[in-house]
Amino acid sequence: MSNQQLIKSAHIWALAVLLMCGFWVIAGKAGIRGEEQNSNQNSNSSGTTTRSQNANRSNRNSRNSNATGEQTGMANMAAADRNFLMEAAIGGMMEVELGRMATQQGSSDAVKQFGQRMVDDHSKANQELMSLAQSKGITLPTEIDEKHKKDMTKLSALSGAEFDREYGKMMLSDHRKDVSEFEKQSTRATDPDLKAFATKTLPTLKEHLQMAESLPGAKGAGGGNMNSSMNSNRNRNSNGNSNNSNQP
Repeated sequence: MSNQQLIKSAHIWALAVLLMCGFWVIAGKAGIRGEEQNSNQNSNSSGTTTRSQNANRSNRNSRNSNATGEQTGMANMAAADRNFLMEAAIGGMMEVELGRMATQQGSSDAVKQFGQRMVDDHSKANQELMSLAQSKGITLPTEIDEKHKKDMTKLSALSGAEFDREYGKMMLSDHRKDVSEFEKQSTRATDPDLKAFATKTLPTLKEHLQMAESLPGAKGAGGGNMNSSMNSNRNRNSNGNSNNSNQP
């Protein structure tokens, strides 16, 4: 092989080597760019997922904030205080509703007047109790439970003297229970604000109980007057007999 052919062959090989090196460089750069793109995509995807997860957590926390606040408030109160708070709220609502019913369906003035008194006094107490609960982060029930609804439905079917008798019995029973519970809470409540509320409301409930004892149909209603009348008659008879025995 001549020198020219050797030189020409060397040039061809050198050119081939250069082309191969250029191809490798281009391929390497393309691979790096592909990895960078994948990395950026993965990073963006991860960031979006993280932001989405954080947003979902925020939404869940927002939706549950009221319930969490209520549970936290309830958790900060003793069990007896919590039970009293809920029962007082339901009982107060019922007294107002039954009071309205009494003003419309009662036949005697005593029942109508007592019903209006229940509406006025228990509406005021209910507002105070609601404000107290809100200050503790507690949401009180806004509807009467099924047990009490049944009693209301039963009473709403009555009218006239029959309504008066049943309403009187119910009010006497309810206020005996209320006075007992509020007396306990006024001395044993752990929460000072709830204790103060019970102490403040108790005198009014005792007055209600005294009024309920004279309603038509209430157990023992008129019993005191009857015994007083009987004792008065006995005294008069005794005095009369004594006077007769002293006569000549």
